[in-house]
Amino acid sequence: MSNISNSQASFFSNPCVKEATFYEKLEGKRVECSTCERRCKISEGKLGFCKTRKNVGGKLYTLVFGDISSISANPIEKKPLFHFWPGSFALTVGTYGCNFTCPWCQNWTISKASPNLRNQNYLSMEDFLKIAETYNCQGTSFSFNEPTVLLDYALDVMKLTKPMGYYQTYVTNAYMTPEALDALIKAGLDAMAINVKGGVEAVKEYCKADVEVVWRNAIEAKKRGVHVEIITLVIPTVNDEEDTFRNIAQRIRKEMGKDTPWHTSAYHPDYEFRAPTTPIETLEKARKIGIEEGLNYVYLGNVPLHPGENTYCPSCEKLLIKRSIFTISENHLGPDNCCPSCGEKIMIVGRQFSHK
Repeated sequence: MSNISNSQASFFSNPCVKEATFYEKLEGKRVECSTCERRCKISEGKLGFCKTRKNVGGKLYTLVFGDISSISANPIEKKPLFHFWPGSFALTVGTYGCNFTCPWCQNWTISKASPNLRNQNYLSMEDFLKIAETYNCQGTSFSFNEPTVLLDYALDVMKLTKPMGYYQTYVTNAYMTPEALDALIKAGLDAMAINVKGGVEAVKEYCKADVEVVWRNAIEAKKRGVHVEIITLVIPTVNDEEDTFRNIAQRIRKEMGKDTPWHTSAYHPDYEFRAPTTPIETLEKARKIGIEEGLNYVYLGNVPLHPGENTYCPSCEKLLIKRSIFTISENHLGPDNCCPSCGEKIMIVGRQFSHK
């Protein structure tokens, strides 16, 4: 007869509990998680930094496999991904937890929450696919909280849906390990919306992280054919200085290419941070600097109906795509994605759809 207790039996029979894909065994029954670059060393019975990984009996388990806190069929522009399958929809899911400590988190009710094994919302692969089909989604997306903590589930979803023609996207702080990023790409990852939250010192102070890891993964993903767009939530007193804007813009151009889109988005006070809302003038300054530094596509985010939401030809400045709150209201690009005025080729990945 088994010596497993009722609580242990309940733990191992929970569909949201699964042995983690990436970890190493250490001395005794300690383990090192290798999902994200924190590489937490976890003693038996303890949780990692993100509180979604637990060491049980010298093995590491994810506690959030398919434990979905949020689900929505979102326009791809909401990620934001402006140059990837315009007008399409992605079935978007998130769970609980995060590996950053941002005090301004806009989704703190889930990112700062710990998984509750007695109250979970498991979404099977089959049900995920049914919902995607019901809402006529063209792709998948992992977002809302930091999707690196949902890695094991995301890999399984991608392996199921990629061969069926769905695209795969991640909205992320990109703090995963190289082995985790490699697994995502091999599973079919097509695009990443990557948050670069500021310079070295700001990210270290507020996120307790190394921004060079973020850049490393963004550059590597781009090199390996993943479509990448960079997002910076512009926060007064944290990352709204001209030097920060220029440094981010320069790195994008030099290390990822001038066609890599950069989104500068407005922050509003939330969670534990009370700096004032980002002035529109600050975002406009960031956009101006991005263009001065040679980027072809620089956008304003969280400012509905602002012209900075739109795509313009980098050569002749003609309005090509007009957006309104994640909806494409005008699209002047032809099927070859060229500017109709000057013939400039516009960097767009995937087929174009029309919002209905």
